[in-house]
This record gives sequence, C-alpha cells and structure tokens, in this order.
Amino acid sequence: MKRPKGRVQRVLQTSQQKEGLELSALLTNPHLQALMQAHDIVAVQELTEESVTQYLGETVKLVRLQKARDTPLGATVRNDLDNVVVSRVVKGGAAERSGLLSEGDEILEINGIPIRGKHVNEVHDLLQEMHGTLTFLLIPTSHNKPAPHRQTVMHVRAYFDYDPSDDPFVPCRELGLSFQKGDILHVISQDDPNWWQAYRDGDENNQPLAGLIPGKSFQQQRESLKKTIPDRSQEQQGKIWCSKKSKKLRRKNTSTLNRNTDHNDILTYEEMSLYHQPANRKRPIALIGPANSGYDDLRRRLLSIEPEKFAVAVPHTTRNPRIHERNGREYHFVSRSAFETDLAAGKFIESGEYEKNLYGTSMDSVRHVVNSGRICLLCLHTRSLQVLRSSNLKPFVVFIAPPSQERLRTLLATDGKTLKLEELKEVIEKAREMEVNYSHFFDATIVNFDPDQAFQELRRLIDKLDTEPHWGCHIRNCTSFF
Repeated sequence: MKRPKGRVQRVLQTSQQKEGLELSALLTNPHLQALMQAHDIVAVQELTEESVTQYLGETVKLVRLQKARDTPLGATVRNDLDNVVVSRVVKGGAAERSGLLSEGDEILEINGIPIRGKHVNEVHDLLQEMHGTLTFLLIPTSHNKPAPHRQTVMHVRAYFDYDPSDDPFVPCRELGLSFQKGDILHVISQDDPNWWQAYRDGDENNQPLAGLIPGKSFQQQRESLKKTIPDRSQEQQGKIWCSKKSKKLRRKNTSTLNRNTDHNDILTYEEMSLYHQPANRKRPIALIGPANSGYDDLRRRLLSIEPEKFAVAVPHTTRNPRIHERNGREYHFVSRSAFETDLAAGKFIESGEYEKNLYGTSMDSVRHVVNSGRICLLCLHTRSLQVLRSSNLKPFVVFIAPPSQERLRTLLATDGKTLKLEELKEVIEKAREMEVNYSHFFDATIVNFDPDQAFQELRRLIDKLDTEPHWGCHIRNCTSFF
C-alpha cells in the first residue's frame, strides 16, 4: 500500500490547483493520519475474525468468538454420525451477533481441541470451562445462508407453566426460557416450529439472549400424549449444544407426535396486543364469580356511587311488561320469534329461560352503553366469556374469588345470610372449578376477603385502564386459542 500512497502524495505535491493543495494539506494533517492508522489496525483485526483455508483436503473457515464466563454462546448443536453440527443460532447471543456461525456448519476444532467424534454432551462440558477468545475450525455449510430479514414479533400469553430443567426434549436447557401461566411472551423467531425463540415481557432489556420455548403444535401434541407416554425425564438429560442421547427414542417419539394432529382444544398460547382504551370508548367490565362471592354486590355499589360513569346493558325478554316498566329502560320487550331469530344469529352474549319466558343480554345493548361513553358493568356466567371475547368490545374480565370458608361464613352472616357447611364448601369448590377451567379468560383476580378493600381494588383496576395500556386478546384470534 506504500507505493500507491507515495504516488498520490507526489501528484498532490506537484499540483498547483487550489483543490489539490487543500486535499494535500488535509491528508497530511497529523490527526487525520492517526485516525486512518487506527482504522487500518481495526480492519486487519476484523479480517482475522474469519478466514477461509484448506484443512485435510476440506475447505474450512477459522472463526474467533468472544465468550463471557458462565454465559452460553447462544447456539445449539447436534450429532450427525461422528460429526458435531450447528443446529440453531439463537437471537441475541454472541454467536448470532458475530454473524460468523451458521446453521449447518460442522465444528472440527475448538481452541485446537478436535471435536469430530465427540458427543454433544462432551462439547457442552468442554465449552463450560472456556471463556475469552474461542477459535472454531469449521466446515462451512453447503447451503446458502438466507438473507437477513426482519421478523414480525408475535406477543402471546402462555396458558401453561414451563420449566426447561424438567423438559427432556429441550435442545438446550441453559437456553430454555422458563415461564408461568399468564406470562406475556414476545416470540421473535418461529423458524423452528417446534422450538420458538422468545423473551418474557420486561426481560428484553435485561436479557439480550433469547430463550427457547415449545412451539404451539409441539406443545399441543405432547400434552395430548402425556397420559400415554411414560415420564422419561430421568433417562434423558439435555444439555447446551446437545440433542437427545437416544436417537432411536427421539425418532420414535417424533413420529408418534406427528400422527396425532387434532389438538386444537388444548390451550398453549393466545396471541395478544397492547391496547390503550380511548377516552370515549370504555372497555366493558365483566365480573365473574360463584354465587355468594360478592361480585353482584360490587356491581351494585359501583352503580350507586357513580351512576354517570357506570351503567348496565338493558336486557331483552319475551315476557309482558309490568305497569311501571317501559320498553328500553328495564327491558327490551320482544316477541319470542324475534328473540329466537336474534339468538340464532349470535346476537346474544348470554341467554336463558325462566318461567317459560326468555331473557338475554345482547351485544348491541352492551355496545349502546359503550358508545355513550360510560362503562358497562356485566355479571356473566363463565360460559358466556368466550362469546363476549369474540366480539370487538374488548372486555376486561375480573374474577371475584371467595375468601376462606370461615371468613366467607362471617361475611355472609354480616349480611344476614346463613349457609350450611355443605353450601359454603360448594362456593369454594365452584370458585376452584372456575379458575381451573376459565382462568385463561381472566384479566385480574380479586379475593373478596374484605368488601371495602375488594371495592377499592376494583376501582383501582378500572382507573388503570384509563392511564395504562393492557395486554388484550388480539382481535383476529379472540375466537380461538393456539
């Protein structure tokens, strides 16, 4: 490079043009020369991060990565006969950030230690002891590396607990992401349909390395097979950079899982979106709970204190109006045929029959309250929640849970109610049943240990809807879970 540089300098020095003199003065400036020298040094260092050469007749590349102590590189490998092959590069890890490691690369050496012929668990143990600069000798994959593309992040709420340390199928336990039922997960990659890459909500800034979570179909399949496949978690211990120890067992399980495809009734994840309610369009508040849990008392208290803020949806009925009743105020009085027509058209959130008369709450009645700028208060049966959520009303569902049996007895006695022991147990058991079967519909839960505290907590939750965005069902998926 010195000869071209000298030629340029001689041309500039002999030039009498103004531009040439200015350029010559600029290039000979000590500060600029120091900057260019620093650039050349860095460029040489970066060039040596990856180099291609020949090794035992193979075209290989030499890659250098920086590994922090006790931190995974962010990749998994598998055994292919005697070879150790990169099977996945995880978003946010050192391997992914470097751009030097690709899926399908075969690892020949790490820091001069031969890798071919080793089990992936041995590679795991080896890497655990290493940190600092790691030099990989690789046979590059023969597949063309796909062009980088911006993946759409999918936000989901989990409907099961997951602990990768108890999962014998996770490709890498150290990279597995633990979560609990109800957690919001940000899925950033679904390239592998069986193992998605995701962050827990709130962890994105603190945890740059994404974690592995079971994909929807894979989780549904194995949930359906839990009763037929014995627990072999003690037989298979997955590690970072590892596949399953028994390839025969893995192939058998995979084929069995793929044969069973009807799993849509198994809840895994639901797609969510962050929603901030407009000032003139309040979300309906649905209060859910067993009889005698106090949910209806809370609704009446809200209506009595702030009638200008809260309202109820006017129900429909086929019975005749009484003397003091006016159509559209207490009820919408309709004929039986009209009611049944609307019922068949799916216009009712819930309906029932009492003393040979039909009663129901329609979507339009709720929408009328919402359009008026007030908050619609609903007390619904749990079976009506799916219908309400399938609408575009974006309800906020609060489960009112009873306290302990003794505390419930005391609260009811204060209101002049006396329940038998069996009836008290039935309230508690019904609440437990609701939580087991319908908790995926609940946005919040309030234990009604003290009516005043429960009321204040309910008010706090409702007020927060005006000031903070909340995760809610993504509208196109509100009719089904996945």
